[in-house]
Amino acid sequence: MKTKSIKWFGIFLLVFSISGCKDVIYENDLRNVPVYMTYTELRSAVKQQTPRNLVKPGKIYFKDGFIFINEELKGIHIIDNRDPHNPVNTAFIEIPGNIDMAIKNDVLYADSYIDLVAIDISDLNNPKEVERIPEVFPYTIPEATDPNLLMAEVDEKKGVVVDWEIDYARLQVERKNYPIYRSGWYGEKMYMDAAYANFATASSSSQSIGGYTSSTQGNSFGIGGSMARFGLNGDFLYTVDSEEFHIFNVENSENPVLASEKKAGLDIETMFIHDDHMFLGTMTGMLGYSLADPKNPMQINSYSHVRSCDPVVVQNHIAYVTLRGGNECGRTVSKLDILKLSSDYKNATLQHSYTMQEPYGLGIDDEILFVCDGKDGLLVYDASNLALIGSRKIAQFAEIDAFDVIPFNDFLFMIGKDGFYQYDYSNLQDIQQVSHIPVQEYN
Repeated sequence: MKTKSIKWFGIFLLVFSISGCKDVIYENDLRNVPVYMTYTELRSAVKQQTPRNLVKPGKIYFKDGFIFINEELKGIHIIDNRDPHNPVNTAFIEIPGNIDMAIKNDVLYADSYIDLVAIDISDLNNPKEVERIPEVFPYTIPEATDPNLLMAEVDEKKGVVVDWEIDYARLQVERKNYPIYRSGWYGEKMYMDAAYANFATASSSSQSIGGYTSSTQGNSFGIGGSMARFGLNGDFLYTVDSEEFHIFNVENSENPVLASEKKAGLDIETMFIHDDHMFLGTMTGMLGYSLADPKNPMQINSYSHVRSCDPVVVQNHIAYVTLRGGNECGRTVSKLDILKLSSDYKNATLQHSYTMQEPYGLGIDDEILFVCDGKDGLLVYDASNLALIGSRKIAQFAEIDAFDVIPFNDFLFMIGKDGFYQYDYSNLQDIQQVSHIPVQEYN
């Protein structure tokens, strides 16, 4: 009798164990199965290539007469733009996992999946990686090949996920969610619950100062667009993911050093640096930070709005914020908000608001405001009277899908869904498109 009792007790324990271990239940079905690049391959992949066509362009950056255009998760196109009427696609730097960039002196800083890389571009025909800080950014995955299928498990030990293939795979029911890279037009889709945008190009504290070089505190910086997540100020490079700052000391341009990391907020999307202050566009508002202590940005203001996607640019204590609704951005509200910032930047007050269709990036040059309004194209406004901006549209270029802009010395550099455009706005009564490098392939 005792033997039988022990036997049945053992069976009971086995059944209980099986029914209670939900965290080890697996299902077999058709999945998005990850394709990996090993860490060894990743850390030897940066190299110069011959020029490539634009396929999935993301963010743009300008320095010393050259335009740098991110190719989503692939690298950076280099465009010789010393003659804006005749831009020349000069080279391509292969940087797996790249979305963002910033340039100080002759050093290009770029994200490469989880790493930060520093690349010497003093010779654009022979760029060289001079430093790498590994595992500083979140482990992030590309968008699924088939969003209707679940993703198979990711094994971080195998390397970074560079693609997906459709195949049968065993899937653990309770699994870890990862942020998903989003860059440019190719991130405007629905994602799983924990999917955040990762990075976008570079902003800087530099201003347009005659010629093609702008500088701050003796350093030569480039200029990024409003969709930036990288920014330079003095001897520091600031990057932000959806929640956290990563701050690098770049006093020695070729030897960036991680100086500190800290929480930035939630659902961070863009960064704009101006006058030793940083302004973050988030899905729920704008956050203002003082950079008086460069290693420790301190929040000094906030402005809240309905859930939406928004970048921000600042000039003369006025912040221009676009809000875009729909998709992962939340409500369907789409508009331009104009905020008055106090002299110490500690207060932000809404002054005016204008309805838009699908606003993305924007730029301000003195009293001229440029807004990328998605499928409504590029809009140009007279911003000399903030209360009348909505009725003072100077021009509209409607046959393009506009994403982000950089205004500089009467030329506007614009990236859109179908390529890179340039406009001469020296005569506001007759703004002219002067060149276009088209996208050659788009799926």
